[in-house]
Amino acid sequence: QVQLVESGGGLVQAGGSLRLSCAASGSIFSINNMGWYRQNPGKQRELVATITKTSSTDYADSVKGRFTISRDNAKNTLYLQMNRLTPEDTAVYYCNAEIFPSLYLRHIDYWGQGTQVTVSS
Repeated sequence: QVQLVESGGGLVQAGGSLRLSCAASGSIFSINNMGWYRQNPGKQRELVATITKTSSTDYADSVKGRFTISRDNAKNTLYLQMNRLTPEDTAVYYCNAEIFPSLYLRHIDYWGQGTQVTVSS
């Protein structure tokens, strides 16, 4: 069994910063692509940023230049550094990972439980 546990969310004023972490644990052979997504009530979950195993990154236009995604493969941990936050960044943030449980099995998509980020104006 695999778990993704996010941390680092909270309440911050506009212009401030937060750093989210997502630690993967359990039966893990390797992790392929990882990403951060966010969702507000009544809205679809949207992609924030993704990172490949070799650390190639991609960002939603709305966060480019403000957010930085990174990963520590030795610790199976994903990060999201969020700077110059605005109220529009308020959402529940979810991490996602494509995890191979063994050498011989295809990858499985896992999601964390989500962490709330609230930016006050």
